[in-house]
Parts: sequence; C-alpha cells; structure tokens
Amino acid sequence: MSHEDFWDRIETVNAGMLDASQGARLIPMSHQCDREANTLWFITAQGTQTVAAVENGPSACGYVVAEGGKGVYAHLKGTLALSTDRAKLEELWNAVADTWFDGGIDDPDVRLLSFGIDCGEVWVTPTSGVRFLFSIAKAKMTGEEPDMGDHFHL
Repeated sequence: MSHEDFWDRIETVNAGMLDASQGARLIPMSHQCDREANTLWFITAQGTQTVAAVENGPSACGYVVAEGGKGVYAHLKGTLALSTDRAKLEELWNAVADTWFDGGIDDPDVRLLSFGIDCGEVWVTPTSGVRFLFSIAKAKMTGEEPDMGDHFHL
C-alpha cells in the first residue's frame, strides 16, 4: 500500500471525526480531498466549536476516518486553519454545503477550513466481505494468519 492507495480510498469516504479541541470532543465533519496539497478541506459555520478552535490562528488537530465498506481506517494528525481562499471555496462548494446556509456561498457565516496532514496511521483492509471471509476460512484450514490488509504510516 502507498500514499496513493490511501488517497484513492479516502476520496470515496464522505466523513470522519474531527478533533479540533485537543481531545475534548470529536465532531463529525465531511471532508473534501486535495491530495496534491496533502490537505483535507471542510466547509463549516461561524460560531461552531471547530471555528473557535482556530480563530486565533492555526491549531494542532486530529481526524479519524473509519469506513469498513471502503476498507480504510485512519488517524491523521496535522494543522487546522481558517482559510480566506474564495477560489478554493467556490471549487469545493456543493449542494450539500448549500443546504446548510440560507445565503448560499455568500452567507456571512460560511467558513472554510484547511487541514494540512502532517502524519497519520492508516489501516487498509479488503473491501469485499467475500474476500475477507475467504481469507478467514483459508487461515483456519492452513493455520496461516488471515489477510487483514495493510498498516502503514503517512
């Protein structure tokens, strides 16, 4: 498994749990990937705990993804920061974000956050339940360890 495999899988996952408060509280957030910049982007609102955590500047942050159907589990660490990049906001804006804000993309409460990934621990497992069950059955018959996927650090 490689970094590319990680990005291929995480791009198909819709959400994870963001820890912007140094372990005090995990918040479900929907991310959008920018693999070239090694960054995840979040659209959120002014007045949230997440925005409050970075209003005075970038902050250390964690993000957890656990998606069995996609076969990816990750604990990522990095830096969360407010962004004023209007072009990036326009690039990322979508129907889901639009439903959260009455004023659309120009709503004064819209906030864009960047999460620059510094490091992470990743587990990538077989995505097929049949493949996993076959691996378990084979291990029982041969006495070998089942194929539980790959584990690596970013």
